[in-house]
Amino acid sequence: MASLSDQLSRLVYSTEQGRMCPDCGQPQNQCRCEENRREHALSQAQGPVRLSLETKGRKGKGVTVVSGLVMPQEQLKALVKELKNACGAGGTLKEGTLEIQGDHRAVVQARLEHNGLTVKRVGRP
Repeated sequence: MASLSDQLSRLVYSTEQGRMCPDCGQPQNQCRCEENRREHALSQAQGPVRLSLETKGRKGKGVTVVSGLVMPQEQLKALVKELKNACGAGGTLKEGTLEIQGDHRAVVQARLEHNGLTVKRVGRP
């Protein structure tokens, strides 16, 4: 928390820049405070990501399934593309869950943890 003297001396308007953000002191059109708040709220809402291997209904073929992701659709699409490239396998995004063809749990877990997500393996080892 800023001290009282810092709060009182904060610039709110500049003739060159226009209105200033009261939180970060940047011009209003360059302020990223709201975007940072949304990202922080999403990261707080994100619980552990569930990672499992499913074979049921797939004629015995294994599929690595990642569920429990809370992020915008564009980020999910980018993530599934990254995971497919890392595993060298096909995959898809279905109803908020990522599916990668084959048993790639170790690679997917390493990538997700590298991206700052908490991963919980579900099902058989």
